[in-house]
Amino acid sequence: MTLVVQKFGGTSVANLDRIRNVAARVARHVRAGERVCVVLSAMAGHTNQLVDWVMGLDPAHYDPAEYDQVVASGEQVTIGLLAIALARLGIPARSFLGWQAGIRTDDAHGKARIVSIDPTPLRRCLESGIVPVVAGFQGIGPDGRITTLGRGGSDTSAVALAAALGADRCDIFTDVDGVYTTDPRIVPKARKLDRVTYEEMLEMASVGAKVLQTRSVALAMRYKVRVQVLSSFEDLPGTLVVDEDEIVETQLVSGIAYTRDEAKVSVVRVLDRPGVAAAIFGPLAEANINVDMIVQSVSRDGVHTNITFTVSRADLPRAKAILEGLRDAVGFERVDADDGVAKVSVIGVGMRSHAGIAHRMFATLAEKGINIQAISTSEIKISVLIAEEYTELAVRALHAAYGLDRT
Repeated sequence: MTLVVQKFGGTSVANLDRIRNVAARVARHVRAGERVCVVLSAMAGHTNQLVDWVMGLDPAHYDPAEYDQVVASGEQVTIGLLAIALARLGIPARSFLGWQAGIRTDDAHGKARIVSIDPTPLRRCLESGIVPVVAGFQGIGPDGRITTLGRGGSDTSAVALAAALGADRCDIFTDVDGVYTTDPRIVPKARKLDRVTYEEMLEMASVGAKVLQTRSVALAMRYKVRVQVLSSFEDLPGTLVVDEDEIVETQLVSGIAYTRDEAKVSVVRVLDRPGVAAAIFGPLAEANINVDMIVQSVSRDGVHTNITFTVSRADLPRAKAILEGLRDAVGFERVDADDGVAKVSVIGVGMRSHAGIAHRMFATLAEKGINIQAISTSEIKISVLIAEEYTELAVRALHAAYGLDRT
């Protein structure tokens, strides 16, 4: 029998009618002869409410373990309700909190990582013809305390459980019906992809595409879990995220992604000497501030250099404060910051074997009068930093330039 892990997000279980809809969908799969393990998020907006309650009591000094105890409660509600809804349809079901499902994590409360899974309780359930309904986003730490995996953690829970159970597929049900070549709200001609590689999906997730959480894609790639993204609200084919070997003919470019969650930081007139980059980026790393798109330009005097890089907008105030504290020790004139920027990326495994991808990107942006402020690349991705007001123009132009418009 086919074994499928099905994950439903917050919008899919936002109210009782939608929970009934999820129960009916699960029941159809069970009656078709599949074994199904379900992973759920909390109701849409509920986790935010729980976080707000914690912050309302103590916004700065709360115990992270108690924070997890509070915010993990949202999933407890939805798994119990779905088990009840399934039973009403004649489908035996049992709810499991993360720790009851054998999900063990490290002790990094609020952003824990899964260390191991003992799927024995879930296997017993499945072998008995019972549908396990598991709380996503959570596990149990080494000290026996409840932990949460961070935002989007239910995707990670689902993929990890699929790997542990040896599932044939992990279906991620969301409010979109698959992975598109770009955001259809910006480009109406965007096409839904039948299949996309793990690497492409990982790059898309890391540069703004919010269909899947980055950690879940990395986990799927590591354990070769076939993931399908599809809609909770329509019976339409979704997008399969698979190994490159499963795609007969790879596209030159699979998609255009963007994110407005960027800020540019420039450290101006730094003394150009060995160790200066480490002196700047070391303290940022210690503060868990991720840095991207680094550009260094030496001034005409040959003595000074400007170092420009990007951070997330949320991290900009902390990054500026840390850098200002380094002024005397490192030796630079000033720190400039600009949060009116966006990152636009061209992604495709076909880049490995084709030349001219970057040239087409740069030429297309130049034709539209869009200035490039920074560039970063990987084997299958080229990203550029541009002024935020040009984001939609850039996305539309690049989507057309690489022949991605729906025909």
